[in-house]
Amino acid sequence: MSEIISKETLKKAYTLLCTARSLSEIYELNKDITSKYVHATSKGHEVIQLALSLQLDKNDWVSPYYRDDSILLGIGISPYELMLQLLCKIDDPFSGGRTYYSHPSLKKENMPKIIHQSSATGMQAIPTTGIALGIKYKYENNFPNLSKNKKPIVVCSFGDAAITEGEVSEAFQMAALKKLPILYLVQDNEWDISAHSSETRAVDASTYAKGFGIKSYTVDGTDFKKSYSIVSQAINEIREKSIPILIHAKVPLLNHHTSGVRMEWYRDDIKESLERDPFPKLKQLLISNGFKEDELNKIEKDIKESIKKEFKRALEAKDPKEEDLFNFKFAPTKIKEEKGNIKSDNNEPIFMVDAAIFAIKELMTDHPECLLYGQDVGKRLGGVFREAATLGEKFGDKRVFNTPIQEAFIIGSTVGMSAVGLKPIVEIQFADYIWPGLNQLFTEVSRSYYLSNGKWPVSCIIRVPTGAYGSGGPYHSSSVESILTNIHGIKVAYPSNAADLKGIMKAAYYDPNPVVILEHKGLYWGKIKGTEETKTIEPDKNYILPLGKANVLLNASKKMIENGNSICIVTYGMGVYWSKTAAKKFNNQIEIIDLRTLYPLDEELIYESVKKHGRCIIISEEPSSNSFAQSLASRISQNCFNYLDSAIKVIGSENLPAIPLNSNLEERMLPNAIKIEKELKKIFNF
Repeated sequence: MSEIISKETLKKAYTLLCTARSLSEIYELNKDITSKYVHATSKGHEVIQLALSLQLDKNDWVSPYYRDDSILLGIGISPYELMLQLLCKIDDPFSGGRTYYSHPSLKKENMPKIIHQSSATGMQAIPTTGIALGIKYKYENNFPNLSKNKKPIVVCSFGDAAITEGEVSEAFQMAALKKLPILYLVQDNEWDISAHSSETRAVDASTYAKGFGIKSYTVDGTDFKKSYSIVSQAINEIREKSIPILIHAKVPLLNHHTSGVRMEWYRDDIKESLERDPFPKLKQLLISNGFKEDELNKIEKDIKESIKKEFKRALEAKDPKEEDLFNFKFAPTKIKEEKGNIKSDNNEPIFMVDAAIFAIKELMTDHPECLLYGQDVGKRLGGVFREAATLGEKFGDKRVFNTPIQEAFIIGSTVGMSAVGLKPIVEIQFADYIWPGLNQLFTEVSRSYYLSNGKWPVSCIIRVPTGAYGSGGPYHSSSVESILTNIHGIKVAYPSNAADLKGIMKAAYYDPNPVVILEHKGLYWGKIKGTEETKTIEPDKNYILPLGKANVLLNASKKMIENGNSICIVTYGMGVYWSKTAAKKFNNQIEIIDLRTLYPLDEELIYESVKKHGRCIIISEEPSSNSFAQSLASRISQNCFNYLDSAIKVIGSENLPAIPLNSNLEERMLPNAIKIEKELKKIFNF
């Protein structure tokens, strides 16, 4: 008998292995039913999963992947609960029938916590490493109510094929750089789907991790005694030293890749894999430690009977109702009304760039859970636009810090940071470089609240300097709002002056949902002719501007409206200033609406204005084809059709792949006041 593993633990492991195997068998026997919703099981992987899950504490965190139903059994999830998710029933404890089998999210006091888990291979690495980053931050900054005797650890589990994903390397890099308390469990069955590891991987997971300086162990994942011992050693090291460790477990895949991709279609190693089955190995281990074979056979038989009954009960469980579809799009926010004073005692106008700094400084002063990170935001530079200047000096390197060039990590880590109770403000240096982070924004950040059935909203602010300014050229001038507004589950703001930026920053902080704030680089300093009004008196500390509230910046006269000689311009960002300049050429005929927030959208104000004027132009800096502006024009047409005297006009940049570096070409590419003036004249003469 091993000194490490108690007899009670051995029996529990065997019982759970029988349970996992019975689940796999009943799903296969009833494949005509169960294959309706794609699923995978842990058959062949059970032992390493149980060796891990039986050693986790209720204060730990774990991110299982889609083949980890034995981990879920090991932490206390019942077979019936797993079946409810398999069959997409309303009482599925993870997602209420919204996502696949073994895609958990869990927030129970007596079990390890699990953030939303997606299907995208390896994508859990960054959010889960974000949890570890958040835990370390809280300990370093002496947050209250932290366990001192048994510090929590974080576990990220995935298959060996996941390590070829670039986002996994970003997670490894940060874990090693920051010495985070995380265990990466890599279950190596040598298969992607039909591609074998010999075709797709230059080195195995252990060798790969060592290149980052991460300590690694390799173990036979079918041997419970060895697996339990290695996991125990790794967990103790992580708790004591706060370091990342990777366990590379060699296991056979004894089931199909998923219910939709059957192993007999392409595999030639099935017989060899069956010879490595962990089930008889564990059974023999128990017999060698004093258990009777009859006793073990009875456990197996009783579990099979129980699983049959539970499966029948799960089949009879209720499906979600159609109206449940609309629950948990966004977590409710308390910020619904404008509050505070838009003007403080300081009568000196401030730049937009300073408004953001002042807002964040006030937030970080009042909220120790608030922190700022991204590329070059640390105290040496304070951002390439000085948009984080002085914050590093005031709050120190632990609260304001630089990250590697890792847009995916910057965005995706907010999932984990938010889960542990922090409020990250992060920055993507240029909108042009947000693309590597969109996978995390779409797959993890935007869907967490909805697919976790309301358990895990991601509360974060993502700052994105955007727009063309001073010959920035093709890779420092892009606008990306059309992409962002097509990601449901995030909010998108685009303020055009200092007061609005400060008020929106505060609203975004107190909103429990992810908020992207687009900040036009050309408006930061108000240096471009016509943008002087970006400078405003600084609002007071308590000023909050709710998301989804547009503003009428300029009114047409009552006479012009009554005479049918007025136009409504709907715009945002730099478009506000192009429009205001163009409006000077017309005698009280122009109303200008500054959207300020692109999602949620102030539809009520927009439609009211369009109906009043009967004409509308939408101004955007993006190329107009297939854009947010064009979509808005369609919505206005549908809701205001009977009031329109002419078609909605959209003015945007030329529909070309990039903004050229040459200043003459840049000017030709972008909208401006002269172009808007010409279009206004055309509409008035229509």
